[in-house]
Amino acid sequence: MANVERLKVNFNTLEEFKRFRENGLEELSMLEELNENIIENSVHSPFYGIYEDGKLAARMSLYYIDAKYDRYFKPPSNHYELWKLEVLTGYKGRGYGTALVEFAKSLDKPIKVNVRRQSHPFFMRLGFKPVKYNAGRDRGENPYIWIPEGSSVCQVSD
Repeated sequence: MANVERLKVNFNTLEEFKRFRENGLEELSMLEELNENIIENSVHSPFYGIYEDGKLAARMSLYYIDAKYDRYFKPPSNHYELWKLEVLTGYKGRGYGTALVEFAKSLDKPIKVNVRRQSHPFFMRLGFKPVKYNAGRDRGENPYIWIPEGSSVCQVSD
Protein backbone atom coordinates (compact mmCIF):
# COMPACT_ATOMS: atom_id res chain seq x y z
CA MET A 1 0.00 0.00 0.00
CA ALA A 2 1.17 3.52 -0.72
CA ASN A 3 2.69 5.60 2.07
CA VAL A 4 0.53 8.64 2.90
CA GLU A 5 2.36 11.51 4.55
CA ARG A 6 1.46 14.95 5.82
CA LEU A 7 2.86 17.49 3.40
CA LYS A 8 5.01 20.31 4.68
CA VAL A 9 3.84 23.82 3.91
CA ASN A 10 6.98 25.09 2.23
CA PHE A 11 8.31 26.29 -1.09
CA ASN A 12 9.15 22.76 -2.26
CA THR A 13 5.52 21.71 -1.79
CA LEU A 14 4.44 24.87 -3.61
CA GLU A 15 6.52 23.78 -6.60
CA GLU A 16 5.02 20.27 -6.46
CA PHE A 17 1.48 21.75 -6.40
CA LYS A 18 2.22 23.64 -9.64
CA ARG A 19 2.39 20.27 -11.40
CA PHE A 20 -1.21 19.63 -10.32
CA ARG A 21 -2.36 22.98 -11.69
CA GLU A 22 -0.80 22.02 -15.03
CA ASN A 23 -2.89 18.84 -14.88
CA GLY A 24 -5.85 21.00 -15.92
CA LEU A 25 -8.17 20.96 -12.91
CA GLU A 26 -8.02 24.58 -11.77
CA GLU A 27 -10.47 24.13 -8.89
CA LEU A 28 -8.16 21.47 -7.45
CA SER A 29 -4.91 23.40 -7.67
CA MET A 30 -4.64 24.29 -3.94
CA LEU A 31 -1.86 26.78 -4.79
CA GLU A 32 -3.74 29.67 -3.23
CA GLU A 33 -4.49 27.67 -0.08
CA LEU A 34 -0.84 26.74 0.28
CA ASN A 35 0.40 30.26 -0.46
CA GLU A 36 -1.89 31.73 2.21
CA ASN A 37 -0.55 29.34 4.84
CA ILE A 38 3.09 29.06 3.84
CA ILE A 39 5.35 28.67 6.82
CA GLU A 40 8.61 26.92 6.15
CA ASN A 41 8.18 23.23 6.98
CA SER A 42 4.98 23.65 9.01
CA VAL A 43 3.96 20.35 10.58
CA HIS A 44 0.34 21.46 10.98
CA SER A 45 -0.51 21.23 7.32
CA PRO A 46 -3.99 20.10 6.21
CA PHE A 47 -2.35 18.61 3.09
CA TYR A 48 -1.53 14.93 2.67
CA GLY A 49 0.12 13.21 -0.24
CA ILE A 50 1.83 10.22 -1.75
CA TYR A 51 5.23 10.44 -3.38
CA GLU A 52 6.55 8.16 -6.07
CA ASP A 53 10.22 8.37 -7.02
CA GLY A 54 10.54 11.62 -5.07
CA LYS A 55 7.64 13.32 -6.88
CA LEU A 56 4.24 14.13 -5.44
CA ALA A 57 1.82 11.84 -7.31
CA ALA A 58 -1.41 12.28 -5.33
CA ARG A 59 -2.72 14.64 -2.68
CA MET A 60 -5.73 15.84 -0.68
CA SER A 61 -6.70 18.42 1.92
CA LEU A 62 -8.16 17.13 5.16
CA TYR A 63 -9.66 19.67 7.58
CA TYR A 64 -10.77 18.94 11.14
CA ILE A 65 -14.25 20.40 11.80
CA ASP A 66 -15.44 20.95 15.37
CA ALA A 67 -18.92 19.63 16.22
CA LYS A 68 -20.23 23.16 16.83
CA TYR A 69 -19.85 23.80 13.06
CA ASP A 70 -21.33 20.45 11.98
CA ARG A 71 -24.29 20.43 9.58
CA TYR A 72 -24.11 16.81 8.42
CA PHE A 73 -24.34 14.45 11.38
CA LYS A 74 -26.69 13.73 14.31
CA PRO A 75 -25.75 14.34 17.00
CA PRO A 76 -23.36 17.08 15.82
CA SER A 77 -19.95 15.50 15.64
CA ASN A 78 -16.30 16.38 15.28
CA HIS A 79 -15.41 15.22 11.78
CA TYR A 80 -13.08 15.73 8.84
CA GLU A 81 -13.82 17.43 5.54
CA LEU A 82 -11.90 15.90 2.68
CA TRP A 83 -11.17 18.34 -0.14
CA LYS A 84 -9.38 18.32 -3.47
CA LEU A 85 -8.41 14.69 -3.75
CA GLU A 86 -6.37 14.38 -6.93
CA VAL A 87 -4.02 11.89 -8.57
CA LEU A 88 -1.83 13.14 -11.40
CA THR A 89 -2.21 11.65 -14.85
CA GLY A 90 0.37 8.92 -15.23
CA TYR A 91 -0.11 7.80 -11.62
CA LYS A 92 -3.80 6.87 -11.83
CA GLY A 93 -4.81 3.26 -11.40
CA ARG A 94 -2.18 2.59 -8.73
CA GLY A 95 -4.52 2.86 -5.74
CA TYR A 96 -3.26 6.26 -4.58
CA GLY A 97 -6.71 7.86 -4.36
CA THR A 98 -7.98 4.90 -2.37
CA ALA A 99 -4.92 5.02 -0.10
CA LEU A 100 -5.54 8.70 0.69
CA VAL A 101 -9.21 8.09 1.52
CA GLU A 102 -8.37 5.01 3.60
CA PHE A 103 -5.83 7.12 5.51
CA ALA A 104 -8.57 9.67 6.29
CA LYS A 105 -10.89 6.86 7.40
CA SER A 106 -8.16 5.47 9.69
CA LEU A 107 -8.49 8.64 11.80
CA ASP A 108 -11.80 7.10 12.99
CA LYS A 109 -13.95 10.22 12.71
CA PRO A 110 -16.87 10.82 10.35
CA ILE A 111 -15.86 12.31 6.99
CA LYS A 112 -17.73 14.67 4.69
CA VAL A 113 -16.69 15.24 1.07
CA ASN A 114 -18.24 17.19 -1.82
CA VAL A 115 -18.15 14.75 -4.71
CA ARG A 116 -17.62 15.77 -8.31
CA ARG A 117 -19.92 13.94 -10.71
CA GLN A 118 -17.34 11.55 -12.13
CA SER A 119 -16.23 10.56 -8.60
CA HIS A 120 -19.57 9.19 -7.34
CA PRO A 121 -18.72 5.49 -7.99
CA PHE A 122 -15.29 5.87 -6.37
CA PHE A 123 -16.67 7.25 -3.10
CA MET A 124 -19.61 4.84 -3.05
CA ARG A 125 -17.16 1.92 -3.41
CA LEU A 126 -15.29 3.26 -0.36
CA GLY A 127 -18.44 3.29 1.80
CA PHE A 128 -19.55 6.91 1.45
CA LYS A 129 -23.25 7.74 1.21
CA PRO A 130 -24.88 10.79 -0.40
CA VAL A 131 -26.58 13.24 1.93
CA LYS A 132 -30.06 14.16 0.76
CA TYR A 133 -31.24 17.70 1.43
CA ASN A 134 -34.74 19.05 1.14
CA ALA A 135 -35.22 21.94 -1.31
CA GLY A 136 -34.94 24.59 1.40
CA ARG A 137 -31.57 23.33 2.50
CA ASP A 138 -29.75 22.79 -0.81
CA ARG A 139 -26.56 24.85 -0.81
CA GLY A 140 -25.26 23.81 -4.21
CA GLU A 141 -23.09 21.09 -2.68
CA ASN A 142 -22.92 17.42 -3.50
CA PRO A 143 -22.02 16.04 -0.05
CA TYR A 144 -21.25 12.44 0.71
CA ILE A 145 -20.45 11.19 4.19
CA TRP A 146 -18.68 8.24 5.76
CA ILE A 147 -19.35 7.17 9.35
CA PRO A 148 -17.00 4.81 11.23
CA GLU A 149 -18.50 1.43 12.03
CA GLY A 150 -19.92 1.27 15.53
CA SER A 151 -20.26 5.05 15.79
CA SER A 152 -23.33 6.57 17.49
CA VAL A 153 -23.32 9.29 14.82
CA CYS A 154 -25.89 9.07 12.03
CA GLN A 155 -26.61 10.91 8.82
CA VAL A 156 -28.67 14.09 8.98
CA SER A 157 -32.18 13.31 7.80
CA ASP A 158 -34.55 15.99 6.59
